[in-house]
Amino acid sequence: MNILEAIIEKNREELELKKQNYPIDLEGKLANGKLFHDALSKPGLNVIAELKPASPSKGIIRKEFHPTDLANELTEAGAAALSVLTEKNFFHGSLKNLKAARTATDIPLLRKDFIFDEYQLFEAVEAGANAVLLIAAALPEDKFMSLQHKAYKLGLEVLAEGHTVDELEFIVDSGCRIIGINCRNLKTFKVDLALTHKMLKEIPDDRVKVAESGIATHQDMLDLQASGANAFLIGETLMRETSPGIKLQELLGNK
Repeated sequence: MNILEAIIEKNREELELKKQNYPIDLEGKLANGKLFHDALSKPGLNVIAELKPASPSKGIIRKEFHPTDLANELTEAGAAALSVLTEKNFFHGSLKNLKAARTATDIPLLRKDFIFDEYQLFEAVEAGANAVLLIAAALPEDKFMSLQHKAYKLGLEVLAEGHTVDELEFIVDSGCRIIGINCRNLKTFKVDLALTHKMLKEIPDDRVKVAESGIATHQDMLDLQASGANAFLIGETLMRETSPGIKLQELLGNK
């Protein structure tokens, strides 16, 4: 069992109980996914700054974690969008953090989680998200497609994440408008930025291309931009800093 399978297995039973005890009625409410798409499509270095308390590979990343303050600080520092971890068992995230970020900023929000059930899409809309992450490696192809279509019907944008060339081919064929490349090996957790560069070049130019994982410097972003990246998802590099906003400005080349 790889880490994705372990995470989903851990969360599946809890979600079934939640679905029974807390039914969601959106009453016709739709998300505004276009805001997320547009924010990542602008010219320049568009950063999705991630609010990430912990990870399975690194443990606790940020002890003092205040989502409202972080959302404010990163918005003011120039983030194009925010990614908020909501997975609790391995990343110490929560939907409360997503809702708190929504009260603090008007920029688009990505619900960063391991989505495997439509109920999680309803949760995302209810919490104020503009987009959700769908991970190709975590889902059978038919399930990925059904979740993608349901997300679009709810107004959510989808960030479709691929780790391998085969996954990328499937994602492109699925019609997803925003494609993320995460070249973190799911067994060793090592990041191969060279593979990110290679895969970015294979994504059609009519899609929004997002580089994920292993981005630590302004030059990293410039190099990835030269390979076609429109946006950059950055979490740990920001969350380990006392002042994430100052670090973000540095990454953007404004410091």
